Amino acid sequence: MAEKDFKLEEAFEKLDKIIEELEKPDISLENSFALYQEGMKLLKACNDSIDKVEKELIILSESGENDEL
Repeated sequence: MAEKDFKLEEAFEKLDKIIEELEKPDISLENSFALYQEGMKLLKACNDSIDKVEKELIILSESGENDEL
């Protein structure tokens, strides 16, 4: 997923769909592992995106103090 095309909301929707698939009782081990890997990649991308925004907010803070977000 390209960073400029990355949308947090879309990633959360994909994660929800992955969870739904993983909760199905008839899913194969291979499919569950592939979905797990895809979910972990999405989760990392989400965390990276949130971290980037937090850093930008800290930089933009007028006081320069680390305010709670």
